[in-house]
Amino acid sequence: MTFRRRDIMAGAGAVVFTSALPAAARAQGFLSKRPAPADRKFTSPAIEAEIGRVKAKIADPELAWMFENCYPNTLDTTVETGTIDGKPDTFIITGDITAMWLRDSSAQVQPYVHLAGRDPKLKRLFQGLIQRQARCILIDPYANAFMKDPSAKSNLDWSQKDKTDMKPGVAERKWEIDSLCYPMRLAHSYWRMTRDKAPFDDTWSRAAKLAVDTFRVQQRKQGPGPYHFQREAFNPTDSLVLDGYGRPTRKIGLIHSMFRPSDDACLYPFLIPSNLFAVSVLRKIAEVHREARGDAVAAADAEALAAEVEGALKNHALISDGEGGQVWAYEIDGFGNWVFMDDANVPSLSGLAIIDAARRDDPVFRRTATLAWSDRNPYFFKGTAAEGIGGPHVGLDMIWPMSIITHAMNAADDATIRQCLHWLKTTHAGTGFIHESFDKNDPAKFTRPWFAWANALFGQLIVELADKRPALLAGNI
Repeated sequence: MTFRRRDIMAGAGAVVFTSALPAAARAQGFLSKRPAPADRKFTSPAIEAEIGRVKAKIADPELAWMFENCYPNTLDTTVETGTIDGKPDTFIITGDITAMWLRDSSAQVQPYVHLAGRDPKLKRLFQGLIQRQARCILIDPYANAFMKDPSAKSNLDWSQKDKTDMKPGVAERKWEIDSLCYPMRLAHSYWRMTRDKAPFDDTWSRAAKLAVDTFRVQQRKQGPGPYHFQREAFNPTDSLVLDGYGRPTRKIGLIHSMFRPSDDACLYPFLIPSNLFAVSVLRKIAEVHREARGDAVAAADAEALAAEVEGALKNHALISDGEGGQVWAYEIDGFGNWVFMDDANVPSLSGLAIIDAARRDDPVFRRTATLAWSDRNPYFFKGTAAEGIGGPHVGLDMIWPMSIITHAMNAADDATIRQCLHWLKTTHAGTGFIHESFDKNDPAKFTRPWFAWANALFGQLIVELADKRPALLAGNI
């Protein structure tokens, strides 16, 4: 069955895949779902050693099987490596969509970055991805997804007639703040882990500066800026109102985001989780400018914007939780209007801590995440199979496992983490992989059987538990 992203944007009309329930997997004896070694896109001795190390700590056979399938899924199935102008090049697809999203490609390899210094081949993969992302940003800093061939026209069915300034090499052009945040975060993580200056050349510097400049333009202090987007689509969250510039705002120093990390249009253009993410990564990229390149001017420019956006957030984005405390709004317009909800894609209000946009022990974050995991969030669903957060992208009553993983990463108590692991173990529908979403009452109905970002995040959770809470994995879940 051919999957198209547009197919799952119709809510109740979404395409879902069905599979046998976990008993079928048990009948197989939990045989590996990884491709045969000769068919794997990329192999790393450091990753294989990590799989063995962590799997040995997992007593539950089904959970161990899922980890072994999911953790290397990005490397096994989505990576293409090569060289461009004598330098490493890495192109990473999302899974069942053959384009490269800046967000997804960064998140897909984040769980491996701590191993980059142990394996020259893996190190080269990161060098190539950082370089590829820089070249993509230089093609168009407003695009969210790119083609492998920078001269190619998009082959995505749903973007063929978009009314925007489409450029060769761009697969889709939805402006999302996080599309630039994630490469900044990845660059900083790689620098911190390796102190390798190789990928941070002049091309990277130009792209990083362009990203900061784009954030500043999208504060829209001097007018609407160059970005506009409209799509002839059945789903209204696929397009923007008012000639493609989005709903009106009062210019308060926040950065406008026309789309969410789900690729759905924002209700109000100041998307708070993404602005908080921007504050964090602007400071991270300043560190790379200063330490890897000795560029104090670029570092100071990024830090100045971070301080301005942070001030605007504190002045305008905090709302009452109804119980005497304050929480972050999900979106605001600067006129005093706001919406409280959460979406499963990260950056989300629930996911701020896992991307270093908030401290896990910060009282405002804790209250916000708690409220998002409740009936105050219209996209929080409870069913017979599990509970968790979804979003408008695939419709009501569809829980995203990514939200369950995030909830586990936020948790301070073993009972919550164990419950989340149980939900993840019992909702993969016998496939051994993490899906985009599943029906709250019937996990055999799910979207995206091959979604590498979700698999990577699950693998990251298990690695963190193996290192920080090994006793949790020492018994059956």
